Amino acid sequence: MSSPSKRREMDLMKLMMSDYKVEMINDGMQEFYVHFNGPSDSKSSYPYLNQIPFSPYHGGVWKIRVELPDAYPYKSPSIGFINKIYHPNVDEMSGSVCLDVINQTWSPMFDLVNVFEVFLPQLLLYPNPSDPLNGEAAALMMRDRTAYEQRVKEYCEKYAKPEDAGAAPEEKSSDEEMSEDEYDSSDEAMVGPVDP
Repeated sequence: MSSPSKRREMDLMKLMMSDYKVEMINDGMQEFYVHFNGPSDSKSSYPYLNQIPFSPYHGGVWKIRVELPDAYPYKSPSIGFINKIYHPNVDEMSGSVCLDVINQTWSPMFDLVNVFEVFLPQLLLYPNPSDPLNGEAAALMMRDRTAYEQRVKEYCEKYAKPEDAGAAPEEKSSDEEMSEDEYDSSDEAMVGPVDP
C-alpha cells in the first residue's frame, strides 16, 4: 500500500485534473482552497440520483478551505466554507461543516473528488435540520421551507458570486499598469468598468 504522502499527492493531482480550481495556500500539499459550484439542476451532473431535487444553492460559487491531516487518507480532511452560506449544517461564522461522512464515517476508500462531487453536493441538496450548526437556518427550514429557500438565494446573491470565491471573470495580471483613474478611485466609488 502506498504511503499517506503519496496518496495525498495522488488525490490532490486527481482533484486538480478535474473541473475544480485549486489554489495552494503554502508550499506543502496539506492546505488549499477549492472553488465549488452549487448543485446543478441537471441530471447529467448527478447520474447516481434518480430524481434531481430543486436546489436554491444552484448558481452559487464557494471557496472551500481544505486541510489534509498528516494521517490522510486514514484521517478525514478538514473542510470549511470561506464565503458565507446559509445552511443548517454549516456554521455561518466559521464555515465549519457538519457532515457525518467527513466527521465520523470517513474511510480511506474516499478521496478528495468524492468530497466535491458527492458529499458536498448531497449536503446542499439534502440539508439535515435535525443536526444543525446553524440553528436559525434549521428552524426556518422546518417552519417555512419557502422562506428558507428565499434566504438561501439571498445569501447566494450576496456572498456566493464567482468574484466572492476569488474567481473574478476578468482578472488583470499584476504586470498590467492601472490607469490614473483606476488608481485614484476606491472600490466603493467604482460604479463599473472604466471606458477605454
